[in-house]
Amino acid sequence: MDDLRLRFPNEPEYLQAVEEVVTSIEEVYNEYPAFERMNLMERLCMPDRIISFRVSWVDDHGRVRNNMGYRVQHNNAIGPYKGGIRFHSSVNLSILKFLAFEQTFKNALTTLAMGGAKGGSDFSPRGKSDMEVMRFCQAFVNELWRNIGPDMDVPAGDIGVGGREVGYMFGWYKKMTREFSGTFTGKGLDFGGSLMRPEATGYGNVYFLLNMLATKGIDLAGKRVAVSGAGNVALYTAEKLIRLGAKVVSLSDSDGSLIIPDGLTAEQFGQVFELKTSYRGRLSELADEDWCEYHPGKRPWQLVKADIAMPSATQNELDGDDARALLAQGCIAVSEGANMPSTPEAVHEFLNAKILYAPGKASNAGGVSVSGLEMAQNSQRLSWTAEEVDEKLKGIMADIHAQCMRYGKEADGFCNYVRGANTAGFMKVARAMMAQGIV
Repeated sequence: MDDLRLRFPNEPEYLQAVEEVVTSIEEVYNEYPAFERMNLMERLCMPDRIISFRVSWVDDHGRVRNNMGYRVQHNNAIGPYKGGIRFHSSVNLSILKFLAFEQTFKNALTTLAMGGAKGGSDFSPRGKSDMEVMRFCQAFVNELWRNIGPDMDVPAGDIGVGGREVGYMFGWYKKMTREFSGTFTGKGLDFGGSLMRPEATGYGNVYFLLNMLATKGIDLAGKRVAVSGAGNVALYTAEKLIRLGAKVVSLSDSDGSLIIPDGLTAEQFGQVFELKTSYRGRLSELADEDWCEYHPGKRPWQLVKADIAMPSATQNELDGDDARALLAQGCIAVSEGANMPSTPEAVHEFLNAKILYAPGKASNAGGVSVSGLEMAQNSQRLSWTAEEVDEKLKGIMADIHAQCMRYGKEADGFCNYVRGANTAGFMKVARAMMAQGIV
């Protein structure tokens, strides 16, 4: 870690992600002296390659705009590089390196043959017209297309990149390569997409939560669940929770938090879902509704009493004070829908309290799992039913939970899911790297 801090002093998110892993796998790493002889840890922490480029595009007023684009191909020891593309003004190399590093272990946990990567740009689709978004996506892929492919690197969506953006990028990739292949996942159903892909991360997180609760004999029905975010992950998390009888008491976006003291009804959820998906609206537009309270500029964690927290917005959105507030209110479980949404201090509080705490690399792996299933369907030129995909997703999340239990269960019965997930993912990638030599 000292060496990485000297090399990359301005990349806090990347250093945070690496430190969480290396400190939790130290014990098992030291059981294999060959790892150290091959300098495996340092090799695993540093990306295979980083592709960076300028993206020049023309807005609706004829002005030329410029953004930075990136693709971090972290590790392909167990399969083609796989990971989303993020379009957001906050995107920088540190964030993408952390996401690609996390993706490597997350993909290893899925049991599918996928390496880890991440990409994106500091371009924000918010406030842009469809034609501006299309022109940007085409310019982005114009720079990247030589470095991706169905057996090389398969991007998907992430924050700011939904079905519209994936469709535009896939269309330009197809034009440049003159081939129709499963190079992108999250595609439309009419051109190779998989049923259940939009729902997958949110549903998968709930399935992982159910596996955790089952170890304690706890029923989800009737539990008050605080959810952050209002994108695909948060919305489908909320939808599944409502179907299973839980009370969703919060949602949020970058402007503030929506608190629902009595829990979202199916009708109210439909109103929120339409606002966010059909109109790309803001939660503040619901501020005058009598069934909710809107808190501008606030995160939900200290605003509402919750039995379970499911942070599903972005990295480092839940800090130590938030964690202590949740625990004081009697929170019994935290299952992460976003990538690294809890700060190190918050994670320490959860582990110290010995509640059920699932890190994102385990609990939010449902999205990339169904992306992997989309890749399989594309390779076979088949389309599975929603029921088939959902059953496979449930099986994958149960298997990830079992791997976490295998490596994370302690003598007193407590399961440290952080250590379990990191160790399980690390060992799979490490064994593959050792077998393939220094490459």
